[in-house]
Amino acid sequence: MIMSRIEAPRDDRTGNLVDLLLGGLPADAVLTDPDITASYAHDMASFCPAGTPAVVVLPRTIEQVQHVMRTATALRVPVVPQGARTGLSGAANASDGCIVLSLTKMDRILEINPVDRIAVVEPGVVNAALSRAVGEHGLYYPPDPSSWEMCTIGGNIGTASGGLCCVKYGVTAEYVLGLDVVLADGRLMSTGRRTAKGVAGYDLTRLFVGSEGSLGIVVRAVLGLRPKPPQQLVLAAEFASAAAACDAVCRVMEGGHVPSLLELMDRTTVKAVNDLAQMGLPETTEALLLAAFDTTAPAADLAAVGALCEAAGATQVVPADDAAESELLLQARRLSLTALEAVKGVTMIDDVCVPRSRLAEMLDGVDRIAEKYRLTIGVVAHAGDGNTHPTVCFDPADPDESRRARESFDEIMALGLELGGTITGEHGVGVLKKEWLAREIGPVGMEMQRAVKQAFDPLGILNPGKLF
Repeated sequence: MIMSRIEAPRDDRTGNLVDLLLGGLPADAVLTDPDITASYAHDMASFCPAGTPAVVVLPRTIEQVQHVMRTATALRVPVVPQGARTGLSGAANASDGCIVLSLTKMDRILEINPVDRIAVVEPGVVNAALSRAVGEHGLYYPPDPSSWEMCTIGGNIGTASGGLCCVKYGVTAEYVLGLDVVLADGRLMSTGRRTAKGVAGYDLTRLFVGSEGSLGIVVRAVLGLRPKPPQQLVLAAEFASAAAACDAVCRVMEGGHVPSLLELMDRTTVKAVNDLAQMGLPETTEALLLAAFDTTAPAADLAAVGALCEAAGATQVVPADDAAESELLLQARRLSLTALEAVKGVTMIDDVCVPRSRLAEMLDGVDRIAEKYRLTIGVVAHAGDGNTHPTVCFDPADPDESRRARESFDEIMALGLELGGTITGEHGVGVLKKEWLAREIGPVGMEMQRAVKQAFDPLGILNPGKLF
């Protein structure tokens, strides 16, 4: 239900804000019913506070976004940009009295150019919709977050998201060539290019990627595309220890192989998937490694990697013969997070990336932390990147278990930094990891980042309380 201007609950300040917003937005783009606006208050992260928005707006045009930002600047009202709210760091969480700027209605694919290998899209385009659309032209948009069927390109840009294929193709930042951005005061700025190359001036495009809506509102993106690769084939290798699986990862990467996917599931995750879906994975498996190749001769590549897995101590290696078998092998990985959620009902998903050479130390350390805090912590990892997702399972109705979950989460991040890693490989900082950003980049780094924020958002109205 969309409440009208008269029906909406309002005080003088909120009423003035709504009236001004309606001066440049259609009535159905301005939501004020508290029951509706509350549903826009947060993303999918646990332990992240969220405020109560004053209003939610759903613009459809760049001019409407500019109107929202001019209004917010005039009234000094904070603005929280949002996509599909599938994020895992609280970066899209509302602050009290803010305008939630939902960009999901700006969902047009404006151009697909097979010669220049680019797509031009609005921020509300769903990742999977773009992938399918460019696929019809024989092209490929590689970044594929686990939530790709729901998450939006704008959200992917805001959090610099990754996915399963990053080991070969890289993350979102590597495909964003240019942006149109509405600044805090409502001005429109274009960055980057449509060309294959370009180094004019500072790379402001990369600056906005991963900025979590704190520097400006992305309203259009020029994205690089690749030729559509052949259908990948997948191999599954079982190991009697996580250390052996991590050794296999190191052998694969050191050997110069370029898999399109290299994923790891620990024993806790394998058991959770078995319990949820009865997939028949061996309960004795301590780690399951999945490798894929989308080359012209994937069977030969799988054979070479299978031999490396056996040399590292794999107890069983199962290569797929065709696409259907490959999809079956990948199903276990895709069910991982859903299966871990079923263990206790709620999870905290960490996102610590370490050098590949220290992946075994990371998994061993997570095991120790799980034992110390008496918790179930499953690990799935983009092993080829060293990007681990330790997933803490806990009962939110149990205060002591919730406390232990939060403490274990922090200890996992500390472990990642000790191993030369980073607190986030693809989920972003948001609210969840604010204090850890300062620990990672240090006081001088924080000073410079705050200076950048001040230059773009002197009033501090863009997504306040995130990152810093």
